[in-house]
Amino acid sequence: MASEGDVRARLRRAGQEHLLRFWAELEPEPRAALLAELAPLEPDALREHCQLAAAAYARHPDPRADLAARLQPLPPDRLGSASRSDTETRRRWEEEGFRQIALNKVAVLLLAGGQGTRLGVTYPKGMYQVGLPSQKTLYQLQAERIRRVEQLAGERHGTHCTVPWYIMTSEFTLGPTAKFFKEHDFFHLDPANVVLFEQRMLPAVTFEGKAILERKDKVAMAPDGNGGLYCALADHQILEDMERRGVEFVHVYCVDNILVRLADPVFIGFCVLQEADCGAKVVEKAYPEEPVGVVCQVDGVPQVVEYSEISPETAGLRGAHGGLLYNAGNICNHFFTRGFLEMVTREFEPLLKPHVAVKKVPYVDEEGTLVKPLRPNGIKMEKFVFDVFQFAKNFAAFEVLREEEFSPLKNADTSARDNPSTARRALLAQHYRWALQAGARFLDAQGAQLPELPCLLPSGDPPAICEISPLVSYAGEGLEAYLRGRELQSPFVLDEDQARLLGPQET
Repeated sequence: MASEGDVRARLRRAGQEHLLRFWAELEPEPRAALLAELAPLEPDALREHCQLAAAAYARHPDPRADLAARLQPLPPDRLGSASRSDTETRRRWEEEGFRQIALNKVAVLLLAGGQGTRLGVTYPKGMYQVGLPSQKTLYQLQAERIRRVEQLAGERHGTHCTVPWYIMTSEFTLGPTAKFFKEHDFFHLDPANVVLFEQRMLPAVTFEGKAILERKDKVAMAPDGNGGLYCALADHQILEDMERRGVEFVHVYCVDNILVRLADPVFIGFCVLQEADCGAKVVEKAYPEEPVGVVCQVDGVPQVVEYSEISPETAGLRGAHGGLLYNAGNICNHFFTRGFLEMVTREFEPLLKPHVAVKKVPYVDEEGTLVKPLRPNGIKMEKFVFDVFQFAKNFAAFEVLREEEFSPLKNADTSARDNPSTARRALLAQHYRWALQAGARFLDAQGAQLPELPCLLPSGDPPAICEISPLVSYAGEGLEAYLRGRELQSPFVLDEDQARLLGPQET
């Protein structure tokens, strides 16, 4: 391990020697921990990181300046739609997606490095339960969707196939996630096909360009954003692992979307048949000011433009058919070919510009007292996973229905949106719709038939609680065999045991 003298010299070169200012007060164990954290920080890179953060904060230009004239919506031939396409086209996309899955050419990659700060928990978001009858966590729902899509592809093509699950964690989430998966027997997935790896961490920086000490023996570190994926792929030889397994196509998604369809055959098939090297799922924006990034073109190049970068006038523009001109909302749900990811890690990653996130960062003051600031006091530099769209030779976007595929879990229930209650309702409402479409009827306690959606209760809940295990149905398929003609009462949970009990009916 590096000595105090070595580390002090490196910090002096980086202009960050203040990080050892409490050295004399520390016991041997905290000293060793601090040295272990500081030793990997390369002096020139640390100096550049801190200077870049301070300079980027000081510039603070109006992000909307001159952007309106450079924006264009995506060309129609680059945009597919799950809901606006005819049945035959959808079937062709789905069949191609299942074919690639059956050939073991598809992997999923989960971005799970963030802390659940806004959600108000001290553990990784994937371990969160939103209050479903089954008490399943986000990780369990996702694992079961992988198992089901493998099963569906295998049945169609008479083969045994595998969708490897790569999970990018951070310093905060790696240990708890690994422990959680082991405790739950990897949710009956083969542990060899669940690959955890860690993204890099970067120091938080003051507005003056100094790395922040959050304790006397610890630097305030933060994950380098979900765009840290590309460095992490190289750091841990993940693309080489994919090549060994024969993986050609990678579905990348964010941990907090309870409705996410992992290795979605329709999306995979659409992108493959479009010969896309890079793709993005989008949802139609609910209203012009909705705070989601927009997938569009800037100077003719595909890009995600953050909502804060678009003026209200531009956001409100309407197209020829009356809908919003810039309505392709980004949901952090992407398709990449392995070849494209290899090219990004090899050539383009250094060209990605970090984004400035101004945060409230706890720190120790000159006397060594912990301070929890009431206002933002630090800068975290992040890269975004979608920053690479600009390098795609053949970019495609795919519009899906929000109620079927997007309900993010970001905030605690004290917030009005994107909270545990809205995520739970979105899933239960979807499953209620699936059951009705399969021919089931729901009765109240007096035996009267309950209404169909969209008649929600004043609380926003569906008329009955219905949860369907991903192990029984991935996207609403195959439910007629169990539910047609059934009269059900709330709460109703259709898991594997219940499906066996009901038994397939003749249809």
